[in-house]
Amino acid sequence: MRWYALFLFTILTPYFTCTTSQATDRPNIVVILTDDQGWGDLSIHGNTALSTPNIDRLAREGAQFDRFFVSPVCSPTRAEFLTGRHHVRSGVYGTSAGGERINADETLIGEIFKGAGYKTAAFGKWHSGMQFPYHPNARGFDEFYGFCSGHWGDYFSPMLEHNNQMVKGDGFVIDDFTERAMDYIEKNKDEPFFVYLPYNTPHSPMQVPDRWWKKFKDMKLPADHPKLQPKYLEHTRAAFAMCENIDWNVGRLMAKLDELKIAENTIVLYFCDNGPNGNRYNGGMRGRKGSTDEGGVRSPLFVRWPAKIKAGTKIPQISSAMDLLPTLTDLAGIKVSGTKSLDGISVAPLLLGTAKEWKDRTLVHFWRNRVSIRTQQYRLDHKGKLYDIPKDPGQKKPINKENPRIVKKLQKVADKFRKEMLTNFGAKFDKRPFVIGHPDSKLTQIPARDGIAHGNIKRSNKFPNDSFFYNWTSLEDSITWKAEVGKTGTYKVELFYTCPKADIGSTVELSFNNSKLIGKITEAHDPPLKGMENDRFKRMESYVKDFKRVTFGKIKLEKGEGILKLRALKIPDKQVMDIRLMLLTRIEN
Repeated sequence: MRWYALFLFTILTPYFTCTTSQATDRPNIVVILTDDQGWGDLSIHGNTALSTPNIDRLAREGAQFDRFFVSPVCSPTRAEFLTGRHHVRSGVYGTSAGGERINADETLIGEIFKGAGYKTAAFGKWHSGMQFPYHPNARGFDEFYGFCSGHWGDYFSPMLEHNNQMVKGDGFVIDDFTERAMDYIEKNKDEPFFVYLPYNTPHSPMQVPDRWWKKFKDMKLPADHPKLQPKYLEHTRAAFAMCENIDWNVGRLMAKLDELKIAENTIVLYFCDNGPNGNRYNGGMRGRKGSTDEGGVRSPLFVRWPAKIKAGTKIPQISSAMDLLPTLTDLAGIKVSGTKSLDGISVAPLLLGTAKEWKDRTLVHFWRNRVSIRTQQYRLDHKGKLYDIPKDPGQKKPINKENPRIVKKLQKVADKFRKEMLTNFGAKFDKRPFVIGHPDSKLTQIPARDGIAHGNIKRSNKFPNDSFFYNWTSLEDSITWKAEVGKTGTYKVELFYTCPKADIGSTVELSFNNSKLIGKITEAHDPPLKGMENDRFKRMESYVKDFKRVTFGKIKLEKGEGILKLRALKIPDKQVMDIRLMLLTRIEN
């Protein structure tokens, strides 16, 4: 698809095999990515309702990008950062139920840095696939602590995972992820490391410790902020409190680098995954999360590297999340070679002040059938209206009549993108099954999120990520997963379930092709829903429970594709159980 260079001015940088320069002072790298924090959620961008001195400090002590762009929502942005390619290329078309997975044949940034001798770790929200070969441990990150879904239901000591094993978190998740990252950095300070820190706030549910909430719980918005109905004001207050908590954690991490005396040669990079998840201050730009307009895809980007990047560097040229992989490998002296081409380009010359000239570029933003085109000066929105962004950041006055040539040129780019990139794109073209028992992983997580309910069974929320199934009341009901067993073997099956005392005794069958496992629900476990006690604003997503983990039995699975199915053979009372997760662990070959 070499035509893509027409509007991305792409350098066809192949990547699979990595070689590294012989320099012994390779920089450490810390990448901080926040979730649903908008460009305007920082005090350095003029927001007077909150204070983010540590993030602002990153900008002032390094480089600050004026027009850096991401995707309208989270998983596409992660895909573009991790691959250096447009998310449409990598198979990412959704935020759940498999649409968030990056194709297994893509090479990710973790693999590249690991191949170049770096220690690699990720702490936080992965959101690029759960089962191997999509799990972070399969994509170049030797250490992973966090969760793989698009959002999580509780931010205070929830169930998380550590290297594909289920564990319990320790306190507020952002503080916990930061602690884990700092511990990892301290243990690996004598070797080059690549640490990816994808925070999951201020994404809902809007939960934040009292320490941060007390400043904002009665706050009145400044006059330059959008006027909100009282019920939405709480959401904005919570978002600002969550942003200040992020800032505190960024400060802790920077202090740790100073304490270890490695800050000078550590690149710290900070950006966000999309526009704000609410109608908040955003510099007067049109659009928020989910929009392909300026406010939906503009993100801060700050890069601090005291050894090489001059403090106070300002970069006006447009750039993209796709540029981060080639830029970081360039700065680290890693040469990448192979067969696939990147859509991003290295902006290292801009960071280091060595760029003599810079060509104008054209970026394409896409989500849910909306295509928007951005050049250095103009944006053509998804309705075909042209705007001069420096003069009209709010996209209030179309200038199509005055600039018919530009409109025609950029519309041609949009039409080409639709024709070449979207023809076989989306859920109905996704033939990828969920993999059970990948040869490189003994344990496989099978969450309710990825399942399909049949009959009376209901999902706890329309947003699948951290949901569970309930209302399993009939022998005709079932739950299925389109699956592929990667390696023949005997698998231990564990359930994460709840069941009232009155309903114990149901007989349940798990089947896959010709294999079956029959077991009974014999223990009562009926905890209440939780999460609402920590919410600062009524959530849209599912509440959660403390699900009980129990061994259900063993099943022999043969390699190949099929349907993994749960159904009840006997229901003594009203229902079978609520189910959140299955774990399948290969114990014999």
